[in-house]
Formats: sequence, C-alpha cells, structure tokens
Amino acid sequence: MQQENALSFILNELGEDSEQYFRAVAPPIVQTSNFSFKTVADLRNAFADEYSTWLYSRGLNPTVKILSEKLAALDGAEDCLVFNSGVAAIFAAVLANVQSGDHIVSVAGVYTWARKMFEEILPRFGVTHTYINGTAIENWESAIQPNSRLFYLESPNSWTYELQDIRAVAALAKQHHIITVIDNSYCTPIYQQPIAMGIDISLQSATKYISGHSDVVAGVLSSNRAMVQRIFNSEYMNIGSGIQPFNAWLLIRGLRTLPMRLAHITQSTRRIIDYLKTESMVAAVIFPFEPDFPQYALAKQQMKGACGLCTMVLKPAAIEAIELFCNSLQHIKMAVSWGGYESLIIPRCAGMSKNEYQSTNPEHRMLRLYIGLEEPGYLIADLQQAFLKAVAPAH
Repeated sequence: MQQENALSFILNELGEDSEQYFRAVAPPIVQTSNFSFKTVADLRNAFADEYSTWLYSRGLNPTVKILSEKLAALDGAEDCLVFNSGVAAIFAAVLANVQSGDHIVSVAGVYTWARKMFEEILPRFGVTHTYINGTAIENWESAIQPNSRLFYLESPNSWTYELQDIRAVAALAKQHHIITVIDNSYCTPIYQQPIAMGIDISLQSATKYISGHSDVVAGVLSSNRAMVQRIFNSEYMNIGSGIQPFNAWLLIRGLRTLPMRLAHITQSTRRIIDYLKTESMVAAVIFPFEPDFPQYALAKQQMKGACGLCTMVLKPAAIEAIELFCNSLQHIKMAVSWGGYESLIIPRCAGMSKNEYQSTNPEHRMLRLYIGLEEPGYLIADLQQAFLKAVAPAH
C-alpha cells in the first residue's frame, strides 16, 4: 500500500503547484523559448549555472521540469534528463562517459542505433567495444580490459528477451570503477528498478509506455544529480536534444494512466500467449514470464512484470506464408516500436530480402507481437482468421 501511495503521489502531484498557475488541474505548457531577467546580476547567475534556473528552453523549461521530477522519482533516481528521442538519451549517456582510447563492453544484439554508435561513430574517435553474451557474469568479467570504462546493458532485449543479472553486473563494474548504463525500455521503472540494483544510468524510450498514445518521440536518462548535471552541461546542451514543452506535457498526460495501462496490457498478454501456445502454426512463444523461458527465475527475481511484448516463432514455413499471415491481419497493425494503445506486429523477415530467408532458421520465422489496450478476445479473433488464411507450414 505504501508503494501504491507513493506511485499515486508521483504521477498526480509531484512537481506540480497549481497555485502558481491559476489553480489549473492540468499543468500549463510553458511554450516559450526564452526567459527574461530583471537585473544583470540575475542574468549573470543564470549564465554561470544554467542547470539551476530558467534561461533558455534548450536547457530547462518549467513544463519539462515537472515531467523530469516525476520520471526521476519513478526511477528512484536523484535527477533525470528528458530527450527528444530514446536514441538521443543513449548517445548522451555513452558519449559523456568515454574518451579516445576507452573500451566498452556491451551485450550483443542491442538496439539498432546503439549498435551503429558502437560500430560506426565511436571508432572514429578511438573508442572500441566488445560484444558479449550478457547472460553469464563470467562473460562480463572476461571481457574487461585495462581501458574498459563502460558496461552497456539491455535487459530484457526487445526480440528474444535475454536478461542480465543486473545486481551482479553492477557489482562487478563497481569493483573495476566502470560506469554502467542500461536500456530499461522493455519494463519501464514500474516493473524494473535498475538504479536500486546498483546501475549508474538507467535509460528508457518514453515513446513507448510513458507516452502510451503513439504521438510522442522521447527518451529518458536517470542517474545521480552529479552525473545528470555533468551530462546537462555538456552533451545535452551541445547536441541540443532536449524535449519540447508540448511533448513534455503530452508525456505528463501519459503518466497519469501508466499503471492502469500496464495492468490491462499485462492481463491481456497472458491470454494472448495462452492462445498462441495452442495454435498449430506456432512452434514457440518467447516471453520472460513464461515458465519455459531459460531465465524465468531471474526474470521473476528482478522484474515485477513483463508488459506486452512477446515473440512467436512459427513452424518451418515459406516466407510467403509468413507474409500472408501478417498481410491478413485486420486489426493488429504492422509497425515498429511498442507501448502505445494499439497492438502491433513485426516479422523478422521484413528486415531481409526473400533470397536471404531460410525456413530452417528459427530467427527468420520470428514475429514480434505487442499487445495494446484492445480486448484480448478481439485480438485473438484477428490472429485466428489470419492463421487460417496463411499457407500451411511445410514439413
């Protein structure tokens, strides 16, 4: 009950003072680029420490500040920065903590734009990386080099949902004075608290569950105040990747219903998975809270929930059968991302040519399904009619 009360306070009251804005229930959008000063001394102080006052909305803005206070509290962090995309938050977190000659240890199979940063951008400045299977702590330890400065985690990832033992990785990093960064987009701070488990920087794509309405692109970086201030004064301000006031206001709106949306999505996902496991064309369903998931015990230990993202692996079939199934869906939309009100699907084979497709490769037969806010019976009926139209799997 105490946790529920704290959550209600964060989502509905923290950072808000309606007496300052005409007793309005919803906080205003302070849609200004600039702030004025009455004295030269006040302006001088703002120049000296822009992190502590309003000067220019590229930095701090009152609407954004309300949002950042709420998001930091959800993460159990001292402070946070809100970016205009999740990848901007990733880029700033990493760039702020490495320099030429440094080495990064990262889980394999990370988000596409994180991978591009590691492989294409950072090497231009002498920063190297090693990808590992992050499921075993021994792999982290053996990958450490004398110049290792950063561990990059993504737990779970967004296709096959491998986990890292967050507490163990954080403890190992602290022994070697290595900064830890985690992408927590799958769980949100409602279902997983990386900072409480020892992680230095927790990231999430606010485009997804925080927004919940598929109308905002944003990212969040949470950490201790010293780290946040250092990133604010350098990467955040120099790159100019702060979120705009109107989008911040939309995210505040999204936060109001976050726990209820996650609860409904969680219940619906359970029903959809139960159905998929009975479907003759489905060979397997991958989901962290399924008892047959290889890291089920760890998932239950460090995650409070698993939200609405799961992957089904179809039985061996021609690529035309997979495409026919996806093309036949009437209510589940085909699109990237997740976390909004609408259910989505994306086939792995969409990222390859038909010549590359191999029906014997389980990864090529994967379809990632996101369960939104529709009633589960409505979604099951859509899946059923699409399966009926698909070509029977090859044997």
